[in-house]
Amino acid sequence: MLTPEQVAATRKANLDILFGLGNQVVESVEKLAELNMQVTRSTLADSFDLAQKALSVKEPRDWLALKDSLAAPTAEKVQSYNRQLFDIMLSTQTEFAKVAQTQCEAYVRQMQSVVEDVAKNVPAGSEAAVAALDSAIKAAQTLVETVQRTGQLSSTGRRLTPPLDRLTASRCAG
Repeated sequence: MLTPEQVAATRKANLDILFGLGNQVVESVEKLAELNMQVTRSTLADSFDLAQKALSVKEPRDWLALKDSLAAPTAEKVQSYNRQLFDIMLSTQTEFAKVAQTQCEAYVRQMQSVVEDVAKNVPAGSEAAVAALDSAIKAAQTLVETVQRTGQLSSTGRRLTPPLDRLTASRCAG
């Protein structure tokens, strides 16, 4: 069974994890704010340049040429923003997944320790119940590992998305 010291240590570890995740969220929000400020500055500069160009246009065909010249750079900027946003989200997800994996592993070790302690102090004839509990813990551990592998594969698949977006954007612009 768990001793008061083990419970206190677990509570402290959980509090440390909570603050660590909170710091990760703050860092991600900070990165997102920086990205949005860059986009805002860039958009303002582009708008100023466009206004300057628009003031110099005299002929209707020049208007069409100006309008047509905006499509490709705008699509590229949107794709760049999406890639950077995706990277921020993916890094945050990766950090959260690492914490979750570490916690699951610690929990499994703790539960196995509890089962071993119970097995030492169990009355005669209770071995089947202890074996069933141990089997349930191992099954849960296998499930967690499967879910983690699936999540890692999913993240890998999402990493392929930005290059596909660039391909799509280049086809639209071309």
